[in-house]
Amino acid sequence: MIETLHSGLSIQRQCALLGLNRSSFYYRPAEESALNLELMRRIDEQYTRTPFFGSPKMTEWLKRQGFPVNRKRTCRLMRTMGLKAIAPGPKTSRKHPGHPVYPYLLSGLAITRPNQVWSTDITYIRMTYGFLYLVAIMDWFSR
Repeated sequence: MIETLHSGLSIQRQCALLGLNRSSFYYRPAEESALNLELMRRIDEQYTRTPFFGSPKMTEWLKRQGFPVNRKRTCRLMRTMGLKAIAPGPKTSRKHPGHPVYPYLLSGLAITRPNQVWSTDITYIRMTYGFLYLVAIMDWFSR
């Protein structure tokens, strides 16, 4: 929005009209070093193979590859890239007290013929670029 070659308004006046500090106008973010870019490339490749690696395990892996890095650096680079270890959160198997508990209707049933009982499940699988949904529909008699 600021025109550096404006004939009537100086950069100082344009910044004042926009409510912008001049230091923000002149600021150029520092670029990552070549070493950090190499580390980020290796972290990304390893994360694709092992998405359950957090920053401590990723740091140990990088050290075995010959890169002397500490955990804080690895953590910062992973955070910059938006990577986070895939792990279950706390108390994920606890039921909510307000949710109803439905009875299991197949407990005494003998499955003796096709098309008597069907089941379904849906899940997603992490791919290199995104996720793939997997749907399974199964006849319990023939499986």
